[in-house]
Amino acid sequence: MSFRDDLAQICEEYPELKFDFRFMEWETDFCRFYQSQINYNISKTSFILYADIYKGKKSYGFSLVNPTKNLLTEKIEEVKEIIDQLPEDPDFVDIEDDLTKSEEKEKINNIEKVSLEKKISILSQIAEAVKPFHFNIFGTFIANYQTVFMVNSNGLNKKEISSPIMLQLKAVHEETEVTVLESFGGENFDTFDLDLFIKNLMMKVKAADKKIIDVEPGEYEVILAPRCIGEYFDYLEGSMSAASLDAGRSFFEGKLNKQVFPSTISLVDDPTEPGMIRRSYNYDGHVYKKVVLIENGVFRNFLVNNYYSHKLRMKKTGGIGASLVMKPGEKSLEEMISGIKYGLYISNLHYMNFINQKETSLTGLTRDGTFLIENGEITSVVNNLRFTEKISDILNSITEIENKTYVVPMSSNYGNFNIYTMKMPHVKVKKFKISSSTKTI
Repeated sequence: MSFRDDLAQICEEYPELKFDFRFMEWETDFCRFYQSQINYNISKTSFILYADIYKGKKSYGFSLVNPTKNLLTEKIEEVKEIIDQLPEDPDFVDIEDDLTKSEEKEKINNIEKVSLEKKISILSQIAEAVKPFHFNIFGTFIANYQTVFMVNSNGLNKKEISSPIMLQLKAVHEETEVTVLESFGGENFDTFDLDLFIKNLMMKVKAADKKIIDVEPGEYEVILAPRCIGEYFDYLEGSMSAASLDAGRSFFEGKLNKQVFPSTISLVDDPTEPGMIRRSYNYDGHVYKKVVLIENGVFRNFLVNNYYSHKLRMKKTGGIGASLVMKPGEKSLEEMISGIKYGLYISNLHYMNFINQKETSLTGLTRDGTFLIENGEITSVVNNLRFTEKISDILNSITEIENKTYVVPMSSNYGNFNIYTMKMPHVKVKKFKISSSTKTI
């Protein structure tokens, strides 16, 4: 009898309670490299149970590492002793009751597919390519294999398998410490093109081998790399949740079905988009479906989970904002750069923090390659810059969008190394506020 079966049995053994279980079997192979050498490689497996117990409108949540039915039963008995003393949540109605299942396909295990020897071979070839330009490579090469079982007292019994893989690589100049970034991520490693990866990295390495300058504070016309616009949407996605709407922190409050951005901007949350990491369910166990968020500049949907669908009387959408895709435009990157007389190319963002989430104002730093554009050409490397901007102003200042998109992987790089993907183009922004220079690369 499997532990998944134990969870279903426990749901029947305590009719006075309701249970919402998420049981995770997680494997990882985490490789870190430093100065073009493997620094360490960690392979490990863990088993974690996340449980929420409900008695009427009262609830108690906990987690267990390496759980067994006996350990779980002991914990339930402890919870029974205290749950009556807890306050009620007057807005709680019920746990997830939609039993619809996704295809729940088996996945290739990328830990087995991309061995340590294969990783070393790939990294060695990249290190050799950048070596003549006095660069070393740093970063992580992560492969996970994860199975999540979702079981609850309403009869939900679902399984999700994922095997994301991500190569996040920085090339750093030995003397100037100028840094450039290149990455790959997804679930199908057969789409990884090492020659193309090196070609793209080398373009950045050669651009980074220029003089380093400062620029004055002010407004600049900029090209934002796919990772940058993706991170802005990632931060804005919080405002698209029903939770932020309920808390009064949503920029989109009162804007449903209204024009908020230029008609060239469209954004969906779509785990079925080619190249993306495919997720089957949201945290509740509801099928993760494509959700149109922004359509031709019009805000169309909030991301609504089970709890807030009841509280706010909104339809559950199933989206979780982990697969954001921006619609491409009509310009090539070369055309976009050639049209800038004096501006910046920004490769990556760092240390961003909201000043006011509802107003979408935040501050942060540029990182991993900021370049000066003069008369349509990249001419210099720019020290990292601090910016203070509103995401809404950035989006409303977009004048051109690239005619292709790129899969951008992101990871927390701690815990279970949660890896997710977005798909974004380069965008041109006519007014981007630089508040100061850090005076450092």
